[in-house]
Amino acid sequence: MKLLPVISLLALTSATSALDNGLMRTPPMGWMSWERFRCNIDCENDPKNCISENLFRDMADRLAEDGWKEMGYDHVMIDDCWSSMLRDKDGRLQPDPQRFPGGIAKLARYLHDRGLKLGIYGDLGTHTCGGYPGTTLDKIDTDAQTFASWGVDFLKLDGCYSNEEEQQKGYPLMSKALNATGRPIGYSCSWPAYRGGLPPSVNYTLLGEICNLWRNYDDIQDSWDSVQDITDWFFDNQEILQPEAGPGRWNDPDMLIIGNFGLSVDQSRSQMALWAIMAAPLIMSNNLRTLSSEARAILQNGAAIAINQDPMGVQGRRLLQERSQIEVYWRPLSQSASALVFLSRRQDMPYRYHTCLAKLNYTAGSYEAYDVFTGKTLSGLSATTEFTVSINPSGVVMWYVYPKMHYEHLQEDGRYPYIRQKYRMSSSLRFHNPRVVPPSLL
Repeated sequence: MKLLPVISLLALTSATSALDNGLMRTPPMGWMSWERFRCNIDCENDPKNCISENLFRDMADRLAEDGWKEMGYDHVMIDDCWSSMLRDKDGRLQPDPQRFPGGIAKLARYLHDRGLKLGIYGDLGTHTCGGYPGTTLDKIDTDAQTFASWGVDFLKLDGCYSNEEEQQKGYPLMSKALNATGRPIGYSCSWPAYRGGLPPSVNYTLLGEICNLWRNYDDIQDSWDSVQDITDWFFDNQEILQPEAGPGRWNDPDMLIIGNFGLSVDQSRSQMALWAIMAAPLIMSNNLRTLSSEARAILQNGAAIAINQDPMGVQGRRLLQERSQIEVYWRPLSQSASALVFLSRRQDMPYRYHTCLAKLNYTAGSYEAYDVFTGKTLSGLSATTEFTVSINPSGVVMWYVYPKMHYEHLQEDGRYPYIRQKYRMSSSLRFHNPRVVPPSLL
């Protein structure tokens, strides 16, 4: 097995500054159209699923009415294929008049009236990836002003049909142009994904100064293989990527595909857990109108969301890759807490993994662990207490771990004050008999 050395918390935090627009101090959350609905513009034959104002209104209704907004999912993000094939007579982008007859400003008001934010897509090139008008260098100020006038709250700027020189000029210029509008607009840059994702081709210090988040790697597809490929790339390169993330500046491994067709329930929990460990944006791309109860429970898991949204904003790391195909991930959290994920890459049967906290770099002390997906608590853990977790193939066990001495002030109803603080945990977030019992407690 490969074990990383003990890492001080100071070494985990980024020393560079973030884009000074005050936005996205925790990873953004919401819904985006691309992975699930792509560039479906056939509204005549597929009116429910085509890229149109009706689709985005439907998703806004679901976020507002089905408990998503209360959990933090507050963005509805339009991806590619929304615009007309031609700019207007004044050279401005305009939505397709058949599919967005009310216009983007009216759609933004619809979202704002429901306490939601609107995101939109652009491309720093002659065309978007789908072939629609792009934002060339001479159109950056015009498009930034147009987005602000519509009431847009977030811009994803892609990089198709642009070259390295245009990207070097254009991504910083768009950041400046957005700030100059006077409207707070979150800014997602796809720049590193077009330059291989790593230094020296990518300057993450500069990215942190101009962008709130950035796509580093390939687009996610609706499959477990895609989730694994993305996860492997991020953690194989964690020494480079992990220090660059922090409040207002996030690595983005792409959308959550939970609730679509390619993941089992166990794999869906795995994606949610790994994205929480990575401090990744939680941007769903699915059909909220037909989502299964299992998928909703995973995506609305308050403890997983609280870990993802931890205000300290430190991205987690992979600690171990065992010969047994079990991997262990760890993330430091506020109030001396932490998160652990035990992931199985096996394809045969549940695996019983034996370890103790000391082997995972925990210091001496008394700990408790809350199981994020079962709602049960393991009490009486010392750093050397041996325990066993049973992990399903391609599944996870995820723990919220905290030193007991820091949590003696639990409220009378037995809930954890930090996790409960923002996310209105259900009555299941209480003390329970542990699912995994250390031998010393039997």
